[in-house]
Amino acid sequence: MIALGGFVALAAAMGLGRFLYTPVLPMMAGAGLGPAEAGLVASANFAGYLAGALAASLPGLSRHARGLMLGALVASALTTGAMAGAQALWLWAALRFAGGVASAFVLVLASSLIVARLNAAGRGGLAAVHFAGVGAGIVVSALIASPVLATADAWRQVWLSGGALALTAAGVAALMVPAAPGAARGPRANGAARAPGLWRLVAAYAALGFGYVVTATFIVAILREGPSGRLGETVVWLIVGLAAIPSVWLWTRAGARWGVVRAYRAAMLVEAAGVGLSAVATGTAALAFAAAALGGTFMGLTALGLQEAARRAGGDGRAVMGLMTAAFGLGQMAGPAIAGWMRDASGSYAGPSLIAAAVLVAGALILAPLARGDAPSAVKACSSN
Repeated sequence: MIALGGFVALAAAMGLGRFLYTPVLPMMAGAGLGPAEAGLVASANFAGYLAGALAASLPGLSRHARGLMLGALVASALTTGAMAGAQALWLWAALRFAGGVASAFVLVLASSLIVARLNAAGRGGLAAVHFAGVGAGIVVSALIASPVLATADAWRQVWLSGGALALTAAGVAALMVPAAPGAARGPRANGAARAPGLWRLVAAYAALGFGYVVTATFIVAILREGPSGRLGETVVWLIVGLAAIPSVWLWTRAGARWGVVRAYRAAMLVEAAGVGLSAVATGTAALAFAAAALGGTFMGLTALGLQEAARRAGGDGRAVMGLMTAAFGLGQMAGPAIAGWMRDASGSYAGPSLIAAAVLVAGALILAPLARGDAPSAVKACSSN
């Protein structure tokens, strides 16, 4: 039951609160949101996410994790719905910043709370159900923005629908994640900055943040510039969500079989191939493959990266989580703003997408020395970006 509660919470805060922007973005072009402006608004959301994730990782919050998580769920829903009433760029950016803070609080606190309870009950494997909520929320975001439910200029309707669904999900999560006496405390991370190979993981994680976010933000806008039509846009974004649902389970299994670093590098190269394909693809079918590569890796990569960093630092890794989150957040803040500016300058998303693919390949290369000493091991579920 508690794993399903986490599933619902992440579907609302991440799949809707964070990723609804992708399918609704092209609809907002008529409201004055061009590629450069869209990139700035997306970067504001990721700046809020970075601030929220770091704040949520502060010591002492774990004893209030459930209450803060539920409050952040409500805040995420309200800022999502409020996008429908905004008219100015600065207000959209402010709402997305606040929504980013809220979604990060939900992710960090829900994950620490739910994974700790699952591990304590000997059901740690069910953490994959919790993280699958992100993909499920992306699926819902694709459906409510689809031409079946929304007209081409109904961006306000889509934001309101997303906010209402997220608010409903907050109530469901409150019922499915009951209060429990005491707060779970993991072992403290010691010497995180001196952990062998940690700087390589941090650099690769920053590369992931930059590399995935360009396609994750603009893939529907890329389709809008081609001949696919809105139904094709919906199908491609659905594929991202459907591929993300089992991705944590699949990549943690791969980590147990091959070694975490080797699995991480493989996933980065798969994602790089998908992002590179999105740069040169001209048809819906090719972009569908790119979507599957993106959706099938980005959540698995975040889970594997934090798990390996925490293992190397020793303990549950609160300190190293802050370091990794900062690197990831800086990467994903830079990506949309740069991509939007380059799209305005060149008339195409091909350039920023190819740069993003190259950054992902560079991240995989950075990890090569760690992979040589890697070995298969039991992969424990961990919280994820």
